[in-house]
Amino acid sequence: MEEKTIIVQNTPVKVYFPAVIVAGSGAAGFNAADTLLREGIKNAAMVTESVLSGTSRNTGSDKQTYYKLSLSGKDRDSVHDLAQTLFSGQSMDGDIALCEAASSAACFTKLALLGVPFPKNRYGEYVGYKTDHDPARRATSAGPYTSKIMTEVLEKSAREKGLCIFDRMQIIRLIAYNGKALGVLCLNLEQLNDPQNRYMLFWSPNIVWATGGPATMYKASVYPESQNGATGIAFEAGAMGRNLTEWQCGLSSVCPRWNVSGTYMQVLPRFVSTAKDGTDEQEFLMDYFDDPSIMLSLVFLKGYQWPFDAGKLGTPNSPGSSLIDIIVFLQTQKGRRVFLDFTRNPLGLVEIDYNSLFTECREYLNNANACFGTPIERLRHMNKPAYNFFLDKGVDLCSQMLEIAVCVQHNNGGLAVDSWWRSNLEGLFPVGEAAGTHGVFRPGGSALNSGQAGSLRAALYIARKRTNVPDKRELIKQMLGDVLSEISNIFDSDIKNKQDISILLNKARERMSLAGGMLRNMESITHAMEEIKNMLDSFVKVIRIDNPGDLSLVFTLKDLLVSQYMYLSAMKDYFSQGGKSRGSALYFDKEGTKPHPALPDECSMKLDTGEFSAMVQEIMYQNKKCTVAWRPVRPIPPADDFFENVWKTYRENESIIE
Repeated sequence: MEEKTIIVQNTPVKVYFPAVIVAGSGAAGFNAADTLLREGIKNAAMVTESVLSGTSRNTGSDKQTYYKLSLSGKDRDSVHDLAQTLFSGQSMDGDIALCEAASSAACFTKLALLGVPFPKNRYGEYVGYKTDHDPARRATSAGPYTSKIMTEVLEKSAREKGLCIFDRMQIIRLIAYNGKALGVLCLNLEQLNDPQNRYMLFWSPNIVWATGGPATMYKASVYPESQNGATGIAFEAGAMGRNLTEWQCGLSSVCPRWNVSGTYMQVLPRFVSTAKDGTDEQEFLMDYFDDPSIMLSLVFLKGYQWPFDAGKLGTPNSPGSSLIDIIVFLQTQKGRRVFLDFTRNPLGLVEIDYNSLFTECREYLNNANACFGTPIERLRHMNKPAYNFFLDKGVDLCSQMLEIAVCVQHNNGGLAVDSWWRSNLEGLFPVGEAAGTHGVFRPGGSALNSGQAGSLRAALYIARKRTNVPDKRELIKQMLGDVLSEISNIFDSDIKNKQDISILLNKARERMSLAGGMLRNMESITHAMEEIKNMLDSFVKVIRIDNPGDLSLVFTLKDLLVSQYMYLSAMKDYFSQGGKSRGSALYFDKEGTKPHPALPDECSMKLDTGEFSAMVQEIMYQNKKCTVAWRPVRPIPPADDFFENVWKTYRENESIIE
């Protein structure tokens, strides 16, 4: 790969010139790289903060789901049926839904052939089960580490094809000019103390942005601590955001960070809160229920209704499973710690009255032969790997309680893309969670399919349409000057009152969890935005460090602040447009009603009835200001499957790429 060193403002910068940059080393990034190499693009470079970091490789759940087209049994399914399911999640474009559905089987089969152990029966059918928001049995799983295994097999395949990986590179600027992406400037994290080797520039007209979601924004987060994301960097460069209001959040363990979905809830653990020091242990769920069987049934339902959903809060006369999330959240807001206790049955019960549970709960536990004993005995009987997971992390659920909180887990929004995963910046292709391809709801596991489908299509487009794009290298020194000037202002070896960036990061995350988390109100959002804007406006004047090792945290903070400002601006706009509670967000409405009379007034709400379901919110960051626009969703394209016509088009233009 061509490389050279240039001097800009007396600063040496090593420059590489790959045909394609793949930013990020998760399942989507490695699939893009593997596809590019298969398509003959040998001069591709992967740039990553750490090959072993990121969400794909370091997260999972009780039974991490991969969502795909049905490939077994008698259930009827089709590409358009699957597309319709994805599209029905509200605020999702139909052409993207169709692309994800159409690529589903190919992407899944590739993973299976590469070695992901998706279960199949003796006849070769890849069996499935229903997941949330899924009308068919399209879900499958390779266990709690499905995405980790996916990442590993895709990495192996890409490395065998000769992928060039630049590890320990933190992207600090996406360089764009006149609406075109040109390259990425990185900190060499292994050489921060060496000014001769501190900076590396990767210059290319094609960038696959596989950096994951904005994982650092929230304090209460189930994202692995190794995941940062770089969404704010893309916003600063002019990339458009989409559906930023829409998140998934739910109950998760605090240490280690892990979703407590599936069997962890279905075995009916005890919910306990304590003071900060662990004293004053209390069971608290029954403060909101008259009937223990209803409370236990709703805990069970959290197993497969894991994400908080405003529509599943229910009513005072008919409570829903998401009421559990609100109750836990309110405990933590009081400054108390919340735990799951698997060693004893709830409410001091020696034996649970299983016959009193909701029918689906009773039948499930009965079919699993789990109507006995304590939660830990039921857990080890039904799903011993779920027990072993925490044991491997140093938490023995046989004797220790598990601290939990309501945490953000996945952003359904992100950077705006079209049906080839092109952003509004020419040459920038966001894929995986960095791309805002989902709507308000999505079937569990569809994010993994989306990441594979999107990275496949982005790589195919680049390989077939963008192999002869000029790289504009004459602009390098011009574009680097401003960036390096900003860095030189921040770094001052003689500074006496340096900033503690870690403290600033922690405060920013706490502020976002309070203002932009599960419970949202206009006053908190507006106040948080004002504080963030003040920090951004004064960033290069106020932020000062004397240790080059802190540069990494400085740019993490900058990315985080820009992301927070964009996401809160989107929430404020949704609020001001008359948006109501939907998805994983309860928007306070003083004229609304409380889902349960024991909840505080801040939980008064009106439930969304679909006013915005056919609309997409898009947002830009320009001159440190946000501009928001709404447009109708693009419909699912009509069927175009008359074989002779498609075959003719394919023969004449094999790529079928517009």
